[in-house]
Amino acid sequence: MNLKEIMKEAGIVGAGGAGFPSYAKLAEGADTLVVNGAECEPLLYTDYVLLHKEMPTVLAGISAVLEYAGIPCALLCVKDHTAKRLRLQDGAKLANRIILKVLPDVYPMGDEISLIYQALGRVVKPGNLPITAGVIVYNVETMYNVALALKRNEPVTEKWLTVGGDIPQPFVVKVPVGTPVCELFEKNGIEVKEGYTVLDGGPSMGKVIDPETAVVTKTTKGFLILPDSCEAIASKFLDGEKSIARAETACCQCTRCTDMCPRYLLGYPLEAHKMVRTAKGVAQVMPEMVLAATLCCGCGICESLACCQGISPKAVINEYKALLAKNKLRFVTKEAVEPAPEREYRMVPSERWANTLGVAKYDKVAKYIGAQDAFSKVEIYLRQHIGAPSVAIVNEGDFVNKGDKIAESADGLSLPQYASVTGRVYLVDGQKIIIEKVEA
Repeated sequence: MNLKEIMKEAGIVGAGGAGFPSYAKLAEGADTLVVNGAECEPLLYTDYVLLHKEMPTVLAGISAVLEYAGIPCALLCVKDHTAKRLRLQDGAKLANRIILKVLPDVYPMGDEISLIYQALGRVVKPGNLPITAGVIVYNVETMYNVALALKRNEPVTEKWLTVGGDIPQPFVVKVPVGTPVCELFEKNGIEVKEGYTVLDGGPSMGKVIDPETAVVTKTTKGFLILPDSCEAIASKFLDGEKSIARAETACCQCTRCTDMCPRYLLGYPLEAHKMVRTAKGVAQVMPEMVLAATLCCGCGICESLACCQGISPKAVINEYKALLAKNKLRFVTKEAVEPAPEREYRMVPSERWANTLGVAKYDKVAKYIGAQDAFSKVEIYLRQHIGAPSVAIVNEGDFVNKGDKIAESADGLSLPQYASVTGRVYLVDGQKIIIEKVEA
């Protein structure tokens, strides 16, 4: 098999974010591979620890992609604070054709459109994929998984993640995909007290989860336990419908939400203040009026930092995104855009952003505590990626070993799934496969 087939067979996805199948990104026409180690959000240290502990493996994965795709060079991109902790300098040669690129400590540098511009000075045309700018972007952990698939024929069965927030000592741990969050917390002495919420992901873009029912997926980067009183959590519970109604009457038309938008500052025609002023009824009749909403990266700067009226442009835009998705509409243009000259003066320092969200006091460098697998069961979801869900090929009662294929990829864009522990299949339904662990 060639690398593209190996990546698909191993079930490799983007290790953070939406979970785009990694094999589908390999395309002709790229002159640079950008490896995203920016660790965009506060409190997350997964990529830093992975680079610190497994740099040779990550570089082996990068080299394999360069060789297969015929890409001349790769930039491993990390923020300045990560580079200092790794004792590396901008421009350092890490391996043949692989260079370290140090990014400023600003938010949201992990957004791939901002990342590509900061690393290469190229602006991806609005609504287009990075390959149109000659770039392929992968996450650090994705490159680690590529190396394991090549060197050891290992599919994706484990996940590196940060557990942090308001706990005594944040940590990074490697656990089986499908690990119940409640068991992970119990094993490590973590209690979610009343008045606290758990996020899967960072404080800005992470999603609220129920730790009693949630499990680790291939896209999990971390779990954060934060008080409901902090801005990071309060913003998660805003009502989109109410935000639109309030925005129509409370907006003072200052344009600050647009002026600070990272995508707008890159030249994208995303003007949040116009979204705020657009009545939902009008958008429903003429959704093309809010088409630029699909260009939003969801960073939340407009919501938590820019608006002086307590309006959430992000919540408004999310409502319009849902409307556009329902109508199968999105903004795409072939026209090139130019970054605003004031962009570099309006970027948000990471420290300021952490303070704005009320999480700065919880930001401690996470320590690596190794691998843990002493859990009673795993729940492997059939949809852990963009595209068609996997198709189960095991039955209830079957015995499986760690690494056995338990679900095939469907037709089209899809991926297979593998048992992350040795055990007996307890449940198979249209959404997940539960395996109860037994000793090998």
